[in-house]
Amino acid sequence: METPLTPEASLVVLLRALKLPGFVAHWSDLAIEAERAGSSFGRYLHQLAELELRERRERRVRDALKQSKLPLEKTLGSLKIDRLPAAVRRTLPRLCAGDFVERGDNVLVFGLPGRGKSHVTCAIGHELVRNGYRVLFTSTVLLVQRLLVAKRDLELERDLRALDRYDVVILDDLGYVQQDRAEMEVLFTFLAERYERKSVMITSNLVFSQWDKIFKDPMTTAAAIDRLVHHSVILELTGVSYRNEEAKTRLDPNPTPETEPAT
Repeated sequence: METPLTPEASLVVLLRALKLPGFVAHWSDLAIEAERAGSSFGRYLHQLAELELRERRERRVRDALKQSKLPLEKTLGSLKIDRLPAAVRRTLPRLCAGDFVERGDNVLVFGLPGRGKSHVTCAIGHELVRNGYRVLFTSTVLLVQRLLVAKRDLELERDLRALDRYDVVILDDLGYVQQDRAEMEVLFTFLAERYERKSVMITSNLVFSQWDKIFKDPMTTAAAIDRLVHHSVILELTGVSYRNEEAKTRLDPNPTPETEPAT
């Protein structure tokens, strides 16, 4: 004969069946606090519900960040905002809020190597995830290879639908891709499929006039640029290379000012 569960154990079983892990974790401690403080049952239940919702949101954000493949260290907190051009600083809060995602607009970030293009887009990506949007970060090379494999296996349409589940796809380092015709075609197909529906964020060290190096064909280049720019925010990152500065700091962490030679 089975021993009957205590009321407390039975409550835990019920809460788990209802998929309320926050209640399971906190009901007992909060009950003790509520008794000491003389709180009403309604107040106690309200606190439990708040904790449940907060922990659900935290789990959802953790899962979404893991799925996004965003570099964990490239956040808004680690971004040297004061080093960004004034126009970028003014635009950053609006992009982090996600208004452009609601409209299906794009964000295009240009700059020479080492100017922080990837960090800026990733920082925005982290904030978008926290605001409930689904984000995917990938190098352009990896995305093109993924689409080529899907096309070879006659699964391109299915893979594009899978990518369509993301509100924002961040394509890093577009300028480093030198496609042959097959690669160019799948990339263009991806961009065309998302046009005016879903957002892309692109970093590139090549200005538009140099994109013929990527898409080869002038007509395809013009069509790709037209679709991307039609509804877009363009950020230009200037200044010195962060990587060069960091390298100099590592080589000489305590530089001393030069002195005039003795006469």
